[in-house]
Amino acid sequence: MKSIPVKALVDRFQLEVLAGGDHLDRPVTKARAHRPGLEFVGFFDFFPMERVQVLGRKEITYLHRQSEAERNERIGNVVKYHPPCFIVTCGLGGLEYLTKHCRQEKIPLLRTQETTTEFIAQLDAFLVKELAPEMSIHGVCVNVSGIGVLLRGKSGIGKSETAHALIRRGHRLVADDIVVLKRLGPQTLIGTHNGNTREFLALRNIGLINVVRLYGRRAFQDETRIALDIELTPWRENALNNELELEPKYSEYLGVKIPFMEIQLQPGRDVAGLVEAAANNWYLRQLGYSAAEEFIKRLEEEGLQ
Repeated sequence: MKSIPVKALVDRFQLEVLAGGDHLDRPVTKARAHRPGLEFVGFFDFFPMERVQVLGRKEITYLHRQSEAERNERIGNVVKYHPPCFIVTCGLGGLEYLTKHCRQEKIPLLRTQETTTEFIAQLDAFLVKELAPEMSIHGVCVNVSGIGVLLRGKSGIGKSETAHALIRRGHRLVADDIVVLKRLGPQTLIGTHNGNTREFLALRNIGLINVVRLYGRRAFQDETRIALDIELTPWRENALNNELELEPKYSEYLGVKIPFMEIQLQPGRDVAGLVEAAANNWYLRQLGYSAAEEFIKRLEEEGLQ
C-alpha cells in the first residue's frame, strides 16, 4: 500500500506545526480527509481512523462550548484511535486542550490559514494523486492539442522521433522512455514522468536534448490524462486496414480501458501527422461526430435522388 509521510503535507501546504513535530514521519495511506462530527458525541461506527482528520470552525466551536471535562472526553475518544494527524483550518486558536492530547498520543497537530472547504478540496486532490495506484511502462507520452497520447512500440521504432516532430508542430512532451501511469479514478488514467527524465528527450544519433531549453516552456508539461494508446509497428504487406471506420479496440492499464490503435511505419509516412489526425478524430468522436457515418449518409441521400 502506498503512503506518504505527514511531513509531505506540511511541506506542500506550508502548515504550522503545533504539536507532534517529532512524529511527522507518521504515514498517510488514505486519499480522502475526514471531518470528525459524530465521533465527538461517541458514535465511532465506520470511523475512518486512517484518514487525515480536519477540524474546521464548526468542530472547534463545538469543542470550545463544552465544559473542560466534556472536552477532554470528546477529544480523548478520538485521539485514542491514532489517526495520522489533525489539521485545524481558518487559523483558529485556543487549542491548548487539543495540543495537550496530541502531545500525549504523539500525533501531529497542524494548522492552516485556509478555509475548511478550500483546504479539504486541495488536500483531497493532492492525496488522490500522490496515493494513486501506479505503474511504469516503456514508451513516450505526449499531449496533442490537449489530448494525452501514449506512444508505444519496440525500442528504436521511432517513438522519440515522432514525439520530436510533434513538439516542432506545437504539441507538448510529457515523458520519454519511462512513462508513469497513475489511476485517479475508474475512467481516469494520468501519464507523467518519473522525475529523472523530466523535460528530456533521447534522439538516436543526436543524443539527449532538453525540450524546454531548446523549444521553450510550451514544449513540455508535467502530466496529461491519457485518452489514446497508439502502438507504432513495422509495415506489414497486405495488413493495412483500409475500412472507412475501424472497429474500436482498447488496451487496459490499472483497470482503466484506453482506446487503442496501431500505426504502421513506412519510409515517407508522416507519422506525426497521423498521430495528430488520430487525436483530433478521437476528440470529434467524443462530440458525437463520425466522418464515416456522414460519408455513408451522403451516399444514401444521393441514392434517393
